[in-house]
Amino acid sequence: MQNGRFVHNIDFAAATEVLDLIKESDKIVITCHVSPDGDAIGSSLGLWHTLLAMGKKATIVTPDCPPKILQFLPGVKEIVIGTRQTDYARNLLTDADLVFCMDFNDTKRVDKLQPYLDASSARKIVIDHHLEPVIEADVLISRPEISSTSALLYILLWQLKLTRYVRRRAAECIFTGMMTDTGNFSYNSNDSDLYLIVSDLVKKGVDKDRLYTQVLNTGSESRVRICGYAQYKMKMFPDHKAALLTLSAEELKEFEYAKGDTEGLVNIPLSIPEVNYSVFMRQDSPDYVKISTRSKGDFPVNLMCEAYFNGGGHLNAAGGEFHGTLSEAVTRLIEIMPEFDKYNH
Repeated sequence: MQNGRFVHNIDFAAATEVLDLIKESDKIVITCHVSPDGDAIGSSLGLWHTLLAMGKKATIVTPDCPPKILQFLPGVKEIVIGTRQTDYARNLLTDADLVFCMDFNDTKRVDKLQPYLDASSARKIVIDHHLEPVIEADVLISRPEISSTSALLYILLWQLKLTRYVRRRAAECIFTGMMTDTGNFSYNSNDSDLYLIVSDLVKKGVDKDRLYTQVLNTGSESRVRICGYAQYKMKMFPDHKAALLTLSAEELKEFEYAKGDTEGLVNIPLSIPEVNYSVFMRQDSPDYVKISTRSKGDFPVNLMCEAYFNGGGHLNAAGGEFHGTLSEAVTRLIEIMPEFDKYNH
């Protein structure tokens, strides 16, 4: 199925099966990964609005709450949150006849929803842009070369001639996913398809300036303070062209951290010319540290996260986790830094 417009194409058989499954299904569930970011929520909501416009019944189920900075997105209040509505989330997955898995490549990424997703007899469609998917699905649309799942979703909808159902609300959600997964089109964004999609979405009513301000340039007092504090105590590793930001559980509590307050923080050290990659470690519990990484040029932070932090992602944007103390996580990073010096140019 050549779409005749975009550089990237979805396999004809896979795209056709997606459309057939949508038409055949009455109870559709859309889910995404734990700690959902702008792309996970944007692609899920974009698909949800599109399916509703087609006259389908659909529900979004997330493992936990969307971040505070995304609460403005249209439809976010309708999301069923697994940590708050566990029984309802389980029943939805159990009763579904079709489940869309958005923006994740392994069912482990849905956290406590995993047993219900794995046990569901529903047919499953994966739409994702992460490397090496291991999900068993009826249809797997995995394109790591595409910068966001939201962009991949739009290309699929275009090929299926369904973009007429992408109205302003869906367009805002899809644009937000694309924008956040590229740092407002500042990395992983040298793809001409992105700007064709942006043009379409603006024509559908997206106010890109407003969305940028809302998502990337709006913050609470606690967000401004905690990000400023983290930057103040940033550690530099000039021999490795790296920067490290950390926030302990005690510091998060002191600054009254709310989910989403540190969104984008990891990008800031990259403004320093001597820094090729940035690592942010957030201690969410005494023995669990969330890892976020960003890089410039050809430095592969995805390889670092895959090899040492139970994660992965893309060349310039990846994440992971560490089971242990924050001090132990920092020690691990320092130990492995020399291994990655060969990527510094």
